[in-house]
Amino acid sequence: MTSASLDSHNDNKHSQEEVVMMQTQPANLFERAFKKLVPYGLEAVSGRRSVPDIMSLDADLPEADLERVREWVDNCLDTHAGQVEARNRAAMLGRMYLKLSRTGKVRFLGMLAEEYGIDDAGVEVAISGWQHARNGDRARTAHQLRKALEPSHNRLLKQFTGVPSGVKFLVDMREELLELKQEYATLESLEADLKELLATWFDVGLLQLEEISWNSSAALLEKLIAYEAVHEIKSWSDLKNRLDSDRRCFAFMHPNMPDEPLIFVEVALVNGLAGSVQKLLDEQAPTQDIGSADTAIFYSISNAQPGLAGISFGNFLIKEVVKKLSSEFPQLKQFATLSPIPGFAKWLEHCAPATLCDLPGGEQWLSLPAPREVAVIEASDSMEIRQEALTKLAAAYLCMVKKRGARALDPVAHFHLSNGAQVARLNWMGDVSQKGLRQSAGMMVNYLYELPKIEQRSEQYTSEGVVAQSSAIKKLLK
Repeated sequence: MTSASLDSHNDNKHSQEEVVMMQTQPANLFERAFKKLVPYGLEAVSGRRSVPDIMSLDADLPEADLERVREWVDNCLDTHAGQVEARNRAAMLGRMYLKLSRTGKVRFLGMLAEEYGIDDAGVEVAISGWQHARNGDRARTAHQLRKALEPSHNRLLKQFTGVPSGVKFLVDMREELLELKQEYATLESLEADLKELLATWFDVGLLQLEEISWNSSAALLEKLIAYEAVHEIKSWSDLKNRLDSDRRCFAFMHPNMPDEPLIFVEVALVNGLAGSVQKLLDEQAPTQDIGSADTAIFYSISNAQPGLAGISFGNFLIKEVVKKLSSEFPQLKQFATLSPIPGFAKWLEHCAPATLCDLPGGEQWLSLPAPREVAVIEASDSMEIRQEALTKLAAAYLCMVKKRGARALDPVAHFHLSNGAQVARLNWMGDVSQKGLRQSAGMMVNYLYELPKIEQRSEQYTSEGVVAQSSAIKKLLK
C-alpha cells in the first residue's frame, strides 16, 4: 500500500509540530479557553464581593490555602450569583486545579467529596415536607426532595459544561479519580457521582459517528496515533496505510469535545476471514480491490478516553459501523473481528495443573518438557504438540472459563460475546509481535457478527452465559 509523511497532508491542516504541541501541553487548551471566556482574568469574576486569589496557591494545597479554595467553591455555589459569574468562577477553579500537585489534587478532591456532599439536614426537611404534603403539593415537594438529594459537588461540576473545554476537563478529572480512589477510599463517592453525570452527558443518542480519513484534521490524526491501544501506530506512513482506500476508520465524537475521539474502530475490507495482523498491516501489501471484498474485518477497537471507563459505547459503535458499511458496500457478506486474547497467557501461567487436566489440550500442554513457555515459536520437536495444545486451551479459555458465573474471563471475549458475536476461528501465530506473544501466545481469534443472529446471541450470553461457537471451535473443545 502507499505511504506518505505528514508533509503531504493538506496544506490547510495543522503541522505536525503544532499538533504535538497541542498533545504535550493539554493544560494550555483549558488555559486558552479560560482566557477567551474571562479575558480580564481574576478581576472579571470578583463581582460584588471580595474573593480570594486562588491562582497564587501552593501546589500541595496546605490547610491555609485549602480554606481559600473553600471560600471560592462557596462563591461558585452561591445561588444569588448569576450564571455567567458562576461559570467564570468555575473556569478559574479549573485553571487552579490544573496547577496542583498530586498531593494538592487529593486534598482538593477529598474536600469536594467530604464537605460538599448531600446536606443531611436539608434532606430530612425535604422528606418531612413530602410526607406531609397534600395531594396538590406532592409533585412540588417531590421535586424539592430530589433536589435536596443532589450533592453540592454535582452542582459545581455541572458548571464546567458551560466552559470551553470544560467537559474534557471533567473527563480527565475522572481519569485521575479512578486512579486515586484505589488509595483514597473517601474519593469513591465523588468518582461515582461524576460517572453518573458523564453517563448522562455521553448518552449514545448525543454522540456523532464520524469517518476518519487521511483528509481529516492533523489534530485528529495525531489523536489516533496517541490513543491506538491494540496495535501501535508506528509512523505516519503506518497511519496512512490504515486509512488507505481499502480501509475505513470510524469514531464516536461528542459535540463538546471536537477532535477528541471517544472510541474508534479500524476496519479492513478483504476477502475471507483475516488470520494474521502483520499481513493485514503490511505497508508493502497490494491495495485490496474493495469492489470484490466480501468481508469487513474489525481489527482494532480502542477506547480513547480513560475517564469514560465503564460508560459503554463500543456495542453501539460496531452496530452503527456495520449499518454504514452494509449500505456503502452491499456485496459484503461477513462482518468479523481479528482480535487478541489478552488474558490468555497470564491465565495459563497461573492455572492449576488439576484444572488444566480437565480442559481440552491441558494434558498435552502439561506433557511438554519444562520450561513450558507460551511464546516459543521456533521450530522444535514439540511444536506440533505445542500448537495443538495451545489452540485447544485457547478455545477452552474463551468458551469455558468464566468470571462471576456467566461472564467470559477474557475482557475482549466478553465485549464481543455480549454484543452478539460468535467465536468463529482461532489463528495460530496471528500476532507475532512481542505484545502478541506475551499476552496471547501469538494467537488471535475471529469473532463473527452474523446480523440476523446478533440480538439472540447477545441475549443468550447475557442472561445464560451461552457462548456462540462455530463448528471449528466446537471440534477443538471435544
